[in-house]
Amino acid sequence: MMRPIPIYLAVEDELSEWVARRILKEREVEYVIGPVFRRGGFGYLKKNIRSFSNAAKGCPILLLTDLDKYPCPPELVTDWTVHPLHQNLLLRVAVREVESWLLGDGNGLSAFMRLKRSVSIPNPENLSNPKEELLRHALKSPSRQIRDALVWRDERTERVYQGPDYNGTLGRFVANQWDIPSACSRCNSLERLFTALQRLEDRL
Repeated sequence: MMRPIPIYLAVEDELSEWVARRILKEREVEYVIGPVFRRGGFGYLKKNIRSFSNAAKGCPILLLTDLDKYPCPPELVTDWTVHPLHQNLLLRVAVREVESWLLGDGNGLSAFMRLKRSVSIPNPENLSNPKEELLRHALKSPSRQIRDALVWRDERTERVYQGPDYNGTLGRFVANQWDIPSACSRCNSLERLFTALQRLEDRL
């Protein structure tokens, strides 16, 4: 049996941390998660990418960030990196946001939000704003508790915004109900994360 693998996390926000933890929990190899670097968005991650690479020489690090407005993951990596990254730093990019991966499990998300109609998005990674799409579905939930936690709508502009317990509520979905194989079948960037973890495990 392979010994547990220690690993650090570097993520943009609380939801991304939930996702990273759940993914590692699904592996056949046991991961022991150490410090989590989460200090306010992609700017912190980008600024410290070289430090993370150096730290990865001693312990693997999974760095998860959103693609956001970059055209593609290689362009983000090129913009973030001047020096080659250590092989134990897994820089993985959610296309376009980690919310795409949650929308990849439309049936599970619909059940969690108690929607009458299933969320059916064949290619969530093609959405220009996955988070806004998720919020609009949350707004249709018959559960006031879900609506109040996840979404707030400006009645004047009709725009939707993240609710007061957005991360915590979706974190519970990720931890307990998220169907990862279903999401992988619709989200290539999620599938590539599992491939990167497999390479790390094979190497260690």
